This record gives sequence, C-alpha cells and structure tokens, in this order.
Amino acid sequence: MDDNKPGFVPHGKHLIAGDWVATEATFRSQPAHGDAHDFGVGTPELVNAAAEAAEEAFWTYGYSDVEVRARFLETIADEIEARAEAITLIGTQETGLPEARLQGERGRTVGQLRLFASHIRAGECLDRRHDEALPERAPLPRPDLKLMQRPIGPVAVFGASNFPLAFSTAGGDTASALAAGCPVVVKGHSAHPGTGEIVAEAIRAAINVCGLPGGVFSLVQGGKRDVGTALVQHPLIKAVGFTGSLGGGRALFDLCAQRPEPIPFFGELGSVNPMFVLPEAAKARGGEIGKGWAGSLTMGAGQFCTNPGIAVIGAGPDGDAFVSAAAEALKDVPVQVMLTDGIAKAYRDGKDRFDGRNAVKPVFTTEQEGRTAKPNLYETTAATYLQDHALGEEVFGPLGLVIRVGDAAQMVKLAKGFEGQLTATLHMDDGDIDDARALMPVLERKAGRVLANGFPTGVEVADAMVHGGPYPASTNFGATSVGTMAIRRFQRPVSYQNLPDALMPAGWQ
Repeated sequence: MDDNKPGFVPHGKHLIAGDWVATEATFRSQPAHGDAHDFGVGTPELVNAAAEAAEEAFWTYGYSDVEVRARFLETIADEIEARAEAITLIGTQETGLPEARLQGERGRTVGQLRLFASHIRAGECLDRRHDEALPERAPLPRPDLKLMQRPIGPVAVFGASNFPLAFSTAGGDTASALAAGCPVVVKGHSAHPGTGEIVAEAIRAAINVCGLPGGVFSLVQGGKRDVGTALVQHPLIKAVGFTGSLGGGRALFDLCAQRPEPIPFFGELGSVNPMFVLPEAAKARGGEIGKGWAGSLTMGAGQFCTNPGIAVIGAGPDGDAFVSAAAEALKDVPVQVMLTDGIAKAYRDGKDRFDGRNAVKPVFTTEQEGRTAKPNLYETTAATYLQDHALGEEVFGPLGLVIRVGDAAQMVKLAKGFEGQLTATLHMDDGDIDDARALMPVLERKAGRVLANGFPTGVEVADAMVHGGPYPASTNFGATSVGTMAIRRFQRPVSYQNLPDALMPAGWQ
C-alpha cells in the first residue's frame, strides 16, 4: 500500500508500538461523501499494550536530548507533508470540510510541530534555574540548588471531532507531549478514522527514520466507553489531553480524579465566547460589526470552539442596526455540511431549546435537515439571560444569540454572570475606553484570551497564545492547549540539591 498517493485506502488497523494490529470487531466510517471503510474496534487490552509500550519507551525517549525530540517533531511534519494529497482527500470525504480548510489545517499542524521543535531547541521550556551554594552564609549555609522541568511520563490524547488534523492524531496535544519528552497513546475519533490512520502512519515512519522505540506513539481506533475509561485509568498514563463536549470531558475528568493516583486532565470543553459591542463602536460601525459577526459565527458551520455564539449590545437603534445587519448577512449563508450526524442532531436540539422559550425572540430562523446546518439568530434581554443559565450553554453550530442591555452598568453585571470562557471580545472605539476599562477586570477573570476589535475564530499558534480558560471552558485554567506554553502541561519541576553537573539531565548545560 502506498499511502503517499491520492486514493489512499485505509486498512482499518490500530497502531500499537510500531505494529499495525487488527481486531475482530469493526465499525464502519460514515463519510460525508465518498466510500465508507471498516475499522477495528479498540479494546482495553489494546490500551494496556499501548500504555505498557509507552512506559518502556519513556525510559529512552523521556531522557533523550532535546535535539532528538526536535528532529522527531520535524520528521513527523515532513512525513505528513509527504502524504498531503492523500490526507486532504480522505479528510474532506470523512468530515465534509472543504479542501482549503483541510490544507490550511495541515499547514497549521506541521507549523506547530516545527515551532515546538525550535522552542525546545532553545531550551525555553526547561525553565532552568540555579541558586549557587553559599557555604559561608550564617547562621546556616545554603546548598547548591538547580531546577528544571522534566517530562511526566506517558500521556493519553483524545482526538477531536472538529479538527481532524490540528487537534487530533498529530495535533497540539500530541505535539506538545512529544516535545516535552512524553510518549503518547491517542484514542482516535470515530468521525475521521481514515485521516487518523494515515497521520499515524506518518508518525510511524518518523519513528523509524529517527530510530526511536515504537512505543513512543500508539493509536487505538474506535471502541466504546470502556476503551476511554481504560485509557484514563491506566496506572501508567500520567496525564490526559482532551478536546470535546462538556459532558464527555467532565466524565473523563472525574475518572482521572477518582484514580488511586489522580492525574491531571487537560480538557477543553465548552464556550460561547461572548462579544461586547460598546456604545461608540455600535454607533460608528454597528452594521459592519454585525456583518463581521455573522461571518465568524458561520465559519466552518459554526463548528469551532472559539465560535462567538453571543453578542452583547445596547437596546437602542444602534443595537437594532447591528442585529439587522447580522440577520441580513446570515440570509446569504449557504447550507453547510456538519462533521457528523450526531453533531447535526445536537445542533437541531440546541435550536429547539431556543425555540421553546417565550422570552427569546427569533430574529432569523431556518429548518435543519440531515447532516446539514443553516444559521439561526435569536435575541433576548440581559435580565432574561441572567435568570435562565441554559441560554449560556454552547450550541455547537451556526447559532447566535444577541443579548440587549440598557446601559454600561448592566453590561458589566451581565459579564459577571457568564461562566468561564475561552475568549471574550470587546468591540470599541476611543470613546469607549472608560466602559472597556470597567469590563476588563471581569473579562480577565472569565476568559483565557481577551480580544479587541476582532473575532475569536482563528487561534494563532504562538508563544503568547492562551487557548483555555476557567471552567467549563477548560478543566485547568492555568494551561493552554495552543502555543508553546502547551508543552508545560506535560512537564513537572524537579529541584536538584548539591548534584554534580555530570548527573544532571540532558539539556541542563
């Protein structure tokens, strides 16, 4: 089989410690178009084999020089690019996403692999510190103290439904764990198993090129809840990375906490990413902002974790202009294919939740069919929203809610009523500085990223990016799943007292 060419046909096996392994039970993929394929169903036994191989690999990989890990990350990027056309073909078939989206996501995936390689080469993630000995200090001498970050051990990663490349098999969680020196066991997402398989083959090829142990990476496809449970509760797994629903993520988080040895669960769960349009900005360009919001709201059928599902604006005519412009722009959005039938059903259920509330005014509504989605827009008051927290639950898809406020004080009160968010956005002009200043302390507490005069869809992979926030946006508000700081999730500080340099880990000098 040559998977470097378009027309790649998956074999449907699991990658366990360098070997492709078949299982008797299978499931069939449900592509948006093109051929369906059969894939093996994961089992707890496969999870155990992968975890044990990862632990064995850690004794080599976890203590390797950063140059070894950097070269590995870059080789994975090269091998993914060598399969570019085949990845795009099967990725578009399985997800229904357009070719341009898959190509861009592939670029982001290989870009972050190479960024992480450069970052660890520079030694920045090691956070090396040295307090030299003070033998003459009174009343007690100070010992020589060295500190640096060390990898924690095998990491479990759950592939995301909405990003078949950037948040899945070789995505941000996998890349940051490998950069830290941690072997990875991926639980592939059943929405795009063929894409997961071909990317896993790219990682396998990189392992062989770099001469690394096969247990550095494994992929377990499909499987029921018992597979996910076995993975997060396996005693050799030391952390979990997850991007997905609030319900599924919370269940896994609880399992991690209930282990005899609790482990960190880095879950990115749910966010409505509120957008605050301040008075002077609304007066000067409310219609323009409304049109831009409609574009961000419907990008990728609204299947982004940073989708700005709520807009907050004044109750007067400037707010009316914003709403009218957004509604007009939404009318021109064509029907879009959603990632899975299940996601499409959840979107319909979310719309029904809004349709069933008398205090919520429909502005522009559509009918949904099958695996497709059309945009919907609703409006309510701040008082209604604060009394009905169900309106703040994420609807994964192109559905927007406008919340009208009476004045700046009510906008601050409303902001305090939001749960934790990935992002919060201010649309403002120079005359809005005082109102923005009043909101900033609240938004800092509520969100991991605060934007001005932009839209949150599109997360830059960079040193200063934070993609995370207070619960329920994520389960660990001190971490990010995007950017070079993501590597720190899979490290822990170790202090070395009076230890000679000859015994210090690779990377100290």
